[in-house]
Amino acid sequence: MSKPMRMIAVDDEAFAYLQRHSEPLVDTPNDVLRRQLLQDSKPTAGTAGSRRTGALMPIIEVGLATADDKLRHHQPRRRRTHEATVTADGWVEIPDGRAFPQPSPALKAQAGSEINGWGQYTHVDSGRRLQELREDATKHQGQA
Repeated sequence: MSKPMRMIAVDDEAFAYLQRHSEPLVDTPNDVLRRQLLQDSKPTAGTAGSRRTGALMPIIEVGLATADDKLRHHQPRRRRTHEATVTADGWVEIPDGRAFPQPSPALKAQAGSEINGWGQYTHVDSGRRLQELREDATKHQGQA
């Protein structure tokens, strides 16, 4: 049984906040509000707050990465380096506090353009690209 929905109006600043804290094409404004306002009231088993497991979880589960590991992408022509952190639930958190279930939207938020986070983020501890770790995790899970 679904809960009744109520309509609310928000100003442009509040809507911009909701957009900054959502994953495009995945989260609704309601998802963001629930995550931000109700995160301590009903956490979902196995996740942080009410969010689902992120795409890096298989890499964590096979021991190729751990929570708080650093990810890095260097743009030599722009002389910029972007860093992010792996969360315990497999998300990618960037320094401004936003977290993404997939690496590509996280890197896009940092670099300002479409970019393949799997192919461009390097796992600092191992020196390997996330794509390599994902492939190894898939092989490892296939053997289990």
